[in-house]
Amino acid sequence: MKTEYRDKIVSFYHKHGRLPGYKEMMGIFGFRSKNAVFKLINKLVEAGVLNKDVKGRISINQIFDEIPLLGLVEAGIPETAEEIRGDTLNLEEYLVDQKDSTYLLEVKGDSMIDAHITEGDLVLVKRTNDPKEGDIVIADVDGGWTMKYLRYKNGKAYLQPANKNYSNIYPEYDMRIVAVVKAVIRKY
Repeated sequence: MKTEYRDKIVSFYHKHGRLPGYKEMMGIFGFRSKNAVFKLINKLVEAGVLNKDVKGRISINQIFDEIPLLGLVEAGIPETAEEIRGDTLNLEEYLVDQKDSTYLLEVKGDSMIDAHITEGDLVLVKRTNDPKEGDIVIADVDGGWTMKYLRYKNGKAYLQPANKNYSNIYPEYDMRIVAVVKAVIRKY
């Protein structure tokens, strides 16, 4: 029964790009009162289907359902492949380890093309206070935002593009790393 409600909420989310409001949920579920929606939301939160923050805003715990993981595909010389059935993979669990500190950004520009990140791609990023050298980071440099490799020279941080047509960025005044890129999502 809970999956039926979840599926209706996810369907609404995919169609509209947002979660339904209380009045919309009344219509979706055939309820006559907002109180019934409130009770359902609390049950779905208890069941782990929905999340509710301290301000009462709800979010879906998992937007992606599990997808079959069938096996390996050779990217070199073709080989006979055996299909492995039964395993599944939940993309959200695979990609997101801390939902409250993870978000998506759309890529603009071509300074990271040699890292296989192109304009129009989405990058899944995680807020961090502890980036490592070599991480692809989201940084505020002298008041402007960019995505580059984090590098160090003589103990000073700088940003390195992944395109030979661009120069390294050395902060003039200030550089603040706010997130690390965890995945690139490209739709063909």
